[in-house]
Parts: sequence; C-alpha cells; structure tokens
Amino acid sequence: MRIGPGSHKMTLLKQVFLISSLQLALTALSTLQAQDQPPQKVNQDALVLQDFKSRIAEYLKLRKKLEAKMHKLKPTEASAKIAEHEHELARKIRSARRRARQGDVFTAGIAAEFRRLIGITMQGSEATRIRQSLKNAEPVHLRLRVNDEYPANIPLQSTPPSLLENLPQLPPELDYRVVDHDLLLRDVGANIIVDFIPGAIA
Repeated sequence: MRIGPGSHKMTLLKQVFLISSLQLALTALSTLQAQDQPPQKVNQDALVLQDFKSRIAEYLKLRKKLEAKMHKLKPTEASAKIAEHEHELARKIRSARRRARQGDVFTAGIAAEFRRLIGITMQGSEATRIRQSLKNAEPVHLRLRVNDEYPANIPLQSTPPSLLENLPQLPPELDYRVVDHDLLLRDVGANIIVDFIPGAIA
C-alpha cells in the first residue's frame, strides 16, 4: 500500500514530539535528582572571616563619616595639630561607640577562629622565633578596655610579622598589637582600642 506525503509528514511530527517529550522528562528527572542531593558543606571558617571583614567595614564607615566633619590634616601639619586631630577623632569615635563592648568586632566565633589561626602559626617552623621575639620585646601590662586610648607612656609592642601571616589583612587605619597574651585591634589615627581577644596567644 502506498503511503502518501501527508502520512510521512505526520510520522516525522510524531517522532519529533516523542523526542522532545523524552528530553523534557530527562531534564525533569535530573532536576529532581539534584534537589535530592545534600547541599555542599559550607566553609564555616570562610564565613567567620567574612563576618569579621564586614564588621571592620562597618567600623570604617562610621570612622569615615566622623572624620569627614573634622579639619583635614595636611602632611606638613605641626605635631601639636596632629595630636589634637588624634584626640578629637578618638573623642568622636568614643562618643559614637559609647555602647561598644569587648566582642563587638571579635565575636566569640571570630575570636575562636583567630586563636585557631594563631595556634597554627605557633606550631609551625616560625614558632620559636616568634616566642623569642615576644620575649625580647619590652613587656606591656595593660588593662584593656574598648574605646580607651592606648597610653602614650606605654610602648607599642611590635608584632612579629610571621605571627600575622594567617590573620586577615587590615586596612591602613587599623593594626594588630600584642599586649601580654592578648591580641589588640587598634585604630592607628585615633590611637584607641577598637576591640581585643583575651588570651589569643597561648
């Protein structure tokens, strides 16, 4: 029996429809299988450090807003003017953060992660050199409180660079300082204690 052109065209359309239906079914099946798979494990350490960076950014945003209302220092300003600017900035930050407490920046989770990172460094090849450097530095005994100025009569103990290798890099407005076994976060331009981690260095 002879098949006409119309019947042949209908057969092709059916085949195309069946193939399209099969592709849709396979796509749907793949989607369901993907949904059934457990979510990938989130890197908790990365999330903690991201939280730290967000808190630093929030502090810098406040600092920039406060400093924008002050007289802008010139590189040639006298030391007295620089000291006056430092004290005024410290006063403004202290007023804006009057409810700040230890742990606002270094939360429990962030402090634990910093201790872990410092612990890794202190167990590495540089551990002996770091301990010797801290031992040789002039000892600093200071009662740390958030928003306090770092006393002018107490030397800023230099922090061994290798101790900071694993820690998040800070913007130029801030630095890390070691006070006894504590790790201090200091505002450089205002010379105030932003936050600290007690017993960060075992």
